[in-house]
Amino acid sequence: MKVSITSCLFGVLLAACGGDDDKPCDPIARTGCDDGLVCEQVSGGEPACFAPVQVRGRVLNLAGGAGIAGARVVAVDVNGAAASGVAVSGADGSYSLEVPAQRDAEGNPSAFPVSLRADASGFQSFPGTVRQALPLDVATAADVDGTLVVKSSLTDIGLFAQSTAGSGSIKGRASVPDDHAGVLVVAESGGKGHAVIAARDGDYQIFNLPAAHYTVTAYALGHAYAPAEVDVASAAVTADLALSSDAPATLTGQVSIVNGGGGTATSVVAFVESTFDPVTGRGVPPPGLRAPRTGVPNVSGAFTIDGVPPGRYVLVAAFENDALVRDPDQCISGTDDVHVQVTAGATIAAPSTFKVTGALAVMAPGATGPEAVTGTPTFRWADDSGETGYVVEVFDTFGQRTWMTTIAGVSGGTPSVAYAGPALTPGMYYQFRVTSTKQGGSGPACELSRTEDLRGVFFVP
Repeated sequence: MKVSITSCLFGVLLAACGGDDDKPCDPIARTGCDDGLVCEQVSGGEPACFAPVQVRGRVLNLAGGAGIAGARVVAVDVNGAAASGVAVSGADGSYSLEVPAQRDAEGNPSAFPVSLRADASGFQSFPGTVRQALPLDVATAADVDGTLVVKSSLTDIGLFAQSTAGSGSIKGRASVPDDHAGVLVVAESGGKGHAVIAARDGDYQIFNLPAAHYTVTAYALGHAYAPAEVDVASAAVTADLALSSDAPATLTGQVSIVNGGGGTATSVVAFVESTFDPVTGRGVPPPGLRAPRTGVPNVSGAFTIDGVPPGRYVLVAAFENDALVRDPDQCISGTDDVHVQVTAGATIAAPSTFKVTGALAVMAPGATGPEAVTGTPTFRWADDSGETGYVVEVFDTFGQRTWMTTIAGVSGGTPSVAYAGPALTPGMYYQFRVTSTKQGGSGPACELSRTEDLRGVFFVP
């Protein structure tokens, strides 16, 4: 059951609103509230003090289920940017992560899908190239002794041991700007970046680094940092990162919506280039590097991202539920990844326009949110035009692909396929994803469209 705490309306809470000396609370610094309460943004109102939202779960070794101690867990939004601070797992792998959440006037969290990222020494980071995280919504939080708690199989994070992992690490503290706490830290060597989200006080640690020389840079919206140069061997080295006097830049560009169907507007994010994986089309974006900065996607052509730190980026669109997806068709022009070099204080135009296209609409299960299924689920989605086939994949809550199949294209009907993989586990969340393809001649099939990243989620009660 949700808890409702209307700010400063009830006598028992009056003293808790505003904290010491009744100063207004600050949702960025998370100050100004009495113990046990946090300052949150309020839809249509002023920030106020409410019971915190916490995500609780365990980080565990997928080979046996033992808890992993010392793992760093962070919540990220649909674009991969940090939506919380960092929680460190205990000896049994358990963690409790406080997630800032906009509230309604009664203190109920607004709908806000996030997923979880975990890093630990000796283990592959999650999510990864193939293993993708499933979204959870802070609006599902339930009252547990005065705290709003999100806890389910989605909040347990399984990691694989990384036998080839380097034993080095870089740790330190990045200066946190006064106006916000979202800082991304990237250690780069040979063009490959290893990224982590810093805690709200700037503390960070990057694990599993091979011995090499690294350039370590922090990224924060509206600010620039002086990079640090370090040599990593088999132990932890320290690199503190200070803000520099360089001015941030402005990025401009153009999106082309092709065969958008019901999708008319999207959003754009900027991934740090060294973290970008062209196979999945994902990377790690500095928090806030999005057009529009906040709110409903509204980009239908030209876009601007202000406050961009210097560096190299890959621009990508359509990761949110906007009825659009990045056009996956590498058989036509205009679908290549858009790379851009950003210099301090400049206005930089993206070198090319990039395309997004209408998504394949999920019909069931999980058309609008996680959906309970019993028995063997049948996956249904809207027919594409011009396709010759579909690739259907199912992933579990740990991001592991549990099943994949292909079916022929459908003309004038509703494509569907019954699940035929391993038995579904009660309590486990899953997601099905579909890609439409077109076979042309003897060459490889071209991908036409896909289902959206946040749809198609289902679970077994």
